[in-house]
Amino acid sequence: MSARTRVLVAMSGGVDSSVAAALLVADGYEIIGATMKTFCYKENGGASRTCCGLQGIMDARRVCETLGIPHYVFDVEEEFTRDVIEDFVSEYASGRTPNPCVRCNANTKFRDLLRRGRMLGCDAIASGHYVRLLNAQGREPALFRAVDRTKDQAYFLWGLPRAMLPLLRFPLGALRKAEVRERARALGLVTADKPESQEICFVPAGAYTTFLAPRLGPDHPALQPGPLVTTRGQVVGEHRGYAAYTVGQRRRLAGGFRRPLYVIETRPQTREVVVGAEEELYSPGVQVGELNWLTADSPGPGEKILAQIRYRAPAVPASVVAAGDTLELHFAEPQRAVTPGQSAAFYVGEQLLGGGRIGRGIRDESQPQS
Repeated sequence: MSARTRVLVAMSGGVDSSVAAALLVADGYEIIGATMKTFCYKENGGASRTCCGLQGIMDARRVCETLGIPHYVFDVEEEFTRDVIEDFVSEYASGRTPNPCVRCNANTKFRDLLRRGRMLGCDAIASGHYVRLLNAQGREPALFRAVDRTKDQAYFLWGLPRAMLPLLRFPLGALRKAEVRERARALGLVTADKPESQEICFVPAGAYTTFLAPRLGPDHPALQPGPLVTTRGQVVGEHRGYAAYTVGQRRRLAGGFRRPLYVIETRPQTREVVVGAEEELYSPGVQVGELNWLTADSPGPGEKILAQIRYRAPAVPASVVAAGDTLELHFAEPQRAVTPGQSAAFYVGEQLLGGGRIGRGIRDESQPQS
C-alpha cells in the first residue's frame, strides 16, 4: 500500500494504540482514529477503568488532537453484545470457560471496525496489538509473534478471517513495551504513563457470577448449589454453582481434606463439580473445535506443531492425531489444566497457523483417581 493509504486505527485510549497511530502518522499514512463504544461504557463498573470507559474515549480524543488526526466514536454495542457477551454467558452456562478477548478480536475489533472504516474511505485497519504481520515476496501475509515476547498477543488473533490479513497493520510488532512508552513520552501523549487494564472490560472487578445472574436468571442450574464429587464419584461437599468454577481452580473448594483438591471438570447435566489431586489435572492430549486457519494449508495427521492452550502458557510441541472439523493433538509432555472453552493457538516456529476452542482434554485413564 502507498504511504497515502487511509488507515483507520482502533484507539482504546491506552498507550499502545496511541503510539500505533503516531507511528503510522510519522510514516505518512492518512490516519483516522476510532474508539468503539461497547457494552462496558454503560454504568456497570466499566466507566472508571483505564480503557473501555468514558475516560478511554476522552484520552483517545486528546491523543488524536495531539497528532492532528480526526477521531470518531462508533457505537458497536449491538454487535458486541451479540458476538461477545451472549457467547460469554452461554459458555459459562454450559460449564465452559470462554475467552471473550478472542471473540472480540475476531468480530467487533476488526471485522465490524473494517466495515465502518469502509464508509470513511479507509483501505486498512490498524491496532496496538503486539504481533508482526510479515509479507514475504511472492507469499500471502502471515502473522508472527511480536519481538517483545512478554507482550506478544498473537494468541488472541487466531480467529481473524484469513482474507482480512492483507488489510491489517500492527505497528508495534517490532517494538518492546518500554520503547512504546518512551515514544509516547517523547511525543507528549497523555497516555504515555497510563496503566494497563488486565481484566475483562465488561465484568466488574472479575465478578463473573454477579455478571451472569441477571442474564441467566437466579434459578439457572449454573448458579445453583450442587454436589462436589471426586473422580471416583464420591460426594465430598457442595459447591455454590458450577459457573463459579474452572479447571485447575483450588480456591473456594471445601477444606478438611488430607491433600489439596483442584477442579478437574464441571458436569452441567448433573450440576457436579469434579475435584481431584493435582496429578489428575494433566492431560496427554486435547480436542479442539471451531477451527480457523490463517494459512492455505492446515496441518494433517502426523504433523508436528506448537500448541498454546492459554495466554500465559508457553507453546508446547504436539503431534496431530486427527484432523477435520475438530483437531486432536497429542502433547509431547502432558499439560496441566486443559480447559474446555479456552482457546488453543497453533504455531510453526514464530508463525501463527490458526486456532480453535478447546472441546476437552484427553484423560489418561491409567492415572489413579481420587
